[in-house]
Amino acid sequence: MADKQALVIFGATGDLALKMITPSLYFLDMEHHLPDDLIIVGVARSVMDDAAFAAKVRDSVARHAGADFNEEVWSRFAGRLSYCAGDVTDDAPYRKLAERLKDCAIPLCYLSTSPDFFGPIARHLKTSGLVHAETRIAVEKPIGHDLQSSRDIEAALEESFPTDRILRVDHYLGKDTVQNLIALRFANTLFEPLWNKDSIEHVQISVAETVGVERRWSYYDSYGALRDIVQNHMLQLLCLIAMEPPPDLEAESVHAEKVKVLRSLRPIGAAEVERETVRGQYRKGYTESGAVPGYTEETGGGVSDTETFVALRAHIDNWRWAGVPFFLRTGKRLPQRATQIVVQFKPVPHSIFHRTMNVPNRLLIRLQPQEEIALQIMNKTPELEAVRLAPVTLDLNLIDAFRTTRRRIAYERLIFDALKGSAFLFVRRDEVETAWSWIDRIAAGWKERDMRPLPYTAGTWGPSSSFALTERQGYSWVE
Repeated sequence: MADKQALVIFGATGDLALKMITPSLYFLDMEHHLPDDLIIVGVARSVMDDAAFAAKVRDSVARHAGADFNEEVWSRFAGRLSYCAGDVTDDAPYRKLAERLKDCAIPLCYLSTSPDFFGPIARHLKTSGLVHAETRIAVEKPIGHDLQSSRDIEAALEESFPTDRILRVDHYLGKDTVQNLIALRFANTLFEPLWNKDSIEHVQISVAETVGVERRWSYYDSYGALRDIVQNHMLQLLCLIAMEPPPDLEAESVHAEKVKVLRSLRPIGAAEVERETVRGQYRKGYTESGAVPGYTEETGGGVSDTETFVALRAHIDNWRWAGVPFFLRTGKRLPQRATQIVVQFKPVPHSIFHRTMNVPNRLLIRLQPQEEIALQIMNKTPELEAVRLAPVTLDLNLIDAFRTTRRRIAYERLIFDALKGSAFLFVRRDEVETAWSWIDRIAAGWKERDMRPLPYTAGTWGPSSSFALTERQGYSWVE
């Protein structure tokens, strides 16, 4: 029987590991959610010893934890940490790992690396005897840059791990508000009877960022907004909004309903891309932080056809959603940082309030910068001379509602579930491939139509044609 358990983090000195994964592990330790015998081994190219790695992790954890940083907790957490230097494509670091972990069970290997290394790492883990019966491997999306490359990576992973022990991470699914979508829909009789084409006019999903690509330029230029954000985060949100009620909350039940949504998406190809999609690329402009360079200027100039903005109109061709447009929008260097879903209900069929406005009800689900759910309804204003209406908001601010609960990092829940072996918050292979199939058709349509990104000034809401996308149907983006 193994003396200890080990969690191995590949790419342990990278931004994702230091900013999200190790702080999440610290908080799990703080709340006693980690097994007492769990050790954490970081693997990366940088040459350093255990003490230097622990110091690097401490700096990041202290910065992210702020007032929640506790020396006693840190001392316990630091005792779990060790480090193994080496190139993950070579045999050497795996020999060191095998020696260090010879008496350990390994419930989880977390790959915080480029997808290019997923297959080689998995193969080395298996040939080095580091894949046990209970070992799971967690990989970050997007997996590949199109359907074929995704299949190649999946095939490489499945040479070493059964598919049910491959955990595909989309960190949006770890957010409380995203999980709350399921509770909102299926734990409240108020919404589900109205959650269809008879009551809902349209849906908007926006992921807006104020930052540019900055140090991620080389990666981002090979992906773009369509593959980087729409293919994974936005389509996952779309699935949770649009899926049918699953029979239970078992992982396979939820995954099956999400795949049905993806398969019901109306294809957007060369004949439709100019009407249904907008591509953009930011040029220099001004944000709250001052003057900022354009996309191509961030690497010293040059030419690139990579989009930093995408807006599109999607349709789900099934009985629940036939005729309801879903507007998706994401971009960098936009005026504000916000991730939100807007469910716009249909107006009343006949208004008796002829002398005042009657705005349709609207449900706003905001994921960031703060998490909240707000329902806009019409209410009478406190006046004597006439019945006047004004929209008011029933606001559920999750931070205010649960003041005793610290706002968690999304990765805390994901790592917690990964260590337990729960696949509920992870993405199944056929979800990934069905999403890529839909995205690839759009990308091929852009290429066939030679549809290049339209310029937009940094600090604005994208190309003007993105507004026409909604306004042609009488709607406006909610900002």
